[in-house]
Amino acid sequence: MAVPATKDELLQAIEREYGKLKRELGQTPFARWREKTLEGHATGTWISIHDLIAYLVGWNELVLKWHELKAAGEPVDFPETGYKWNELGRLAQSFYRDCEMLGERELLERLDSAKSRIVALIEQGDGDTLYGRPWYEKWTQGRMIQFNTSSPYANACGRLRKWRRNNVALSDKA
Repeated sequence: MAVPATKDELLQAIEREYGKLKRELGQTPFARWREKTLEGHATGTWISIHDLIAYLVGWNELVLKWHELKAAGEPVDFPETGYKWNELGRLAQSFYRDCEMLGERELLERLDSAKSRIVALIEQGDGDTLYGRPWYEKWTQGRMIQFNTSSPYANACGRLRKWRRNNVALSDKA
């Protein structure tokens, strides 16, 4: 997958990878979403499909928060207030906790909403805003959005495909 370098490429990448993610999720039974049978984001840990989607929700919502703060001229604590870049495992745990009480459909609706708001944000901008100048350190706004949308969507698809190969076949044999 080529790294998007324009507004149109970014929108296409998000839509393409999100579509793949939704198809994969459509093949995973809700009854299995809370099982901690998926390799976690930190080595040697296990998460559930619910946690995986909470992780995506967390990062998508952070992208929106960053943009809102910057647009208001407020300082942004990257990646999140109280967390450093070397504490992303701890941040992931907070995403899981923040969404643990949500049902599967509600969690998917929250992801759909965050993704739609990011797409609207991109559509409002222009190429120069997204890719013409650094937005956070050396990274452009478009690259920061891509790091936290289309790339993790693709990663989640791979995790779900692997999970289905290893787990759905097992449950079919039972």
